[in-house]
Amino acid sequence: MIVDRQGRRFRNLRISLTSACNYACTYCVPNGKRLVAAQDELSAEAMARGVAYLIEAAGIERLRITGGEPLVSPKLEAFMSAVGKMGLEDISLTTNGQLLAKKLPLLVDAGIRRINVSLDTLDAGAFRGIARGGDLATVLDGMNAANAAGMKIKVNMVPLRGQNLDQVMPLLDYCLERGYELRFIELMRMGHLANDSNAFLQQFVSLQQLLSLIGERYEYLQADAPVDATAVRYEIPGQGFFGVIANESVPFCRTCSRLRLSSTGWLHGCLSSSNRHYIGDLLDKPRHQALPALQRLLVKALGDKQEVAFSGGATVMKIIGG
Repeated sequence: MIVDRQGRRFRNLRISLTSACNYACTYCVPNGKRLVAAQDELSAEAMARGVAYLIEAAGIERLRITGGEPLVSPKLEAFMSAVGKMGLEDISLTTNGQLLAKKLPLLVDAGIRRINVSLDTLDAGAFRGIARGGDLATVLDGMNAANAAGMKIKVNMVPLRGQNLDQVMPLLDYCLERGYELRFIELMRMGHLANDSNAFLQQFVSLQQLLSLIGERYEYLQADAPVDATAVRYEIPGQGFFGVIANESVPFCRTCSRLRLSSTGWLHGCLSSSNRHYIGDLLDKPRHQALPALQRLLVKALGDKQEVAFSGGATVMKIIGG
């Protein structure tokens, strides 16, 4: 087992199935160009082999499938079929929900029981302005269908000053009524925002600002969360839960257990580091050759983690998922 001096190890793997996306959200893609799959993306078989090797080499226990948008990938079915047989404690998926209703039978058959849906507003006009693609009603219908199928749903919202701050309470009410858990995600200093403090500060909404706004309507209590959780979690007694992934306000680097694998075969141990480690060439090697080399790279990836707090990074989130 690979452990650093703070006792951290990799337990959670987030794998970007593809860099392609059918949206071009303003906080992710500043130039508005819809993302396409990289020419050198790994095959479903290679990605699944990477997961298997990482389970053995790092002790990965939980897998989250991300993108881009994973539901647009033609590799989805083959990949999920393979990883579903690996004995992981949990396999979940993050999606923008646009294709959720269409792909729901596939997800259910593959054993997916938890999904996170990225949704920043319930206003159709604002939705088009932020996502620059898709249709709000289609997303909501997909969530309803997933809920009816017994899936546990979390909703991810990035509050942005001047864009969707007025949607914090409507979206919270919507989620509470349906038993979804809303997660507010503080804007991160990544990609184009890493070196543009003015643009970041103009849009950033903090944990305290969110709690102040919510506190005008609801009484809430801080709730328990796993030690390595990214979200500060709250309960509104008798109504439900919400959380805030407060990367800026309440850093969680000291307990981070996340490892990311890009669709092109690069390991990222920390979002705040520009370091990355290529494992694509190892995935064609037999286990006895691949694992020692992979373990050496994992030591480096774990060493990339920040000790206290995220300090920003040039890595673009659209490439490696959430």
